[in-house]
Amino acid sequence: MATPVLRRLRDLTDFEVADGNPDVRGWAVRGGDGRALGTVYELIVEPEALKVRYLDVELDARFQRGPHENHILLPIGVASLDADDDNVFVPALNAETVLQYPPYSEIQITRDYEEAMLRALGLDAGTAGAQFYERDSYDAGAFYRRGHQ
Repeated sequence: MATPVLRRLRDLTDFEVADGNPDVRGWAVRGGDGRALGTVYELIVEPEALKVRYLDVELDARFQRGPHENHILLPIGVASLDADDDNVFVPALNAETVLQYPPYSEIQITRDYEEAMLRALGLDAGTAGAQFYERDSYDAGAFYRRGHQ
């Protein structure tokens, strides 16, 4: 089965963040140690499923490895919200591990790239076929429901 088409939210004129859910673009992204890693730059959505699949994170300057390596994608289900302070927490990353994370440069998102992201987060990247986005790491509902713990 082909990988679903993923698009930036800003490129989809008929889409917006669901009512009752905060638009996290511009929010600080913090690792498991609470230190800032960057900011949410964009939301990557699967238009056919009407779901956010990834947070496009622009890394702080100290984490940039090259001129085109200043962004990473995070599966939405690996993060949690702190809506009181406009933070997104990613417990699986910190200042050291983010440097090993595969960079994102607005290329076509392939299944190989998606699996590399999951492995970098310490998650099973095994083949799930058509159910790839059914795993917990892509549960946008959990992202919007739970706060930082």
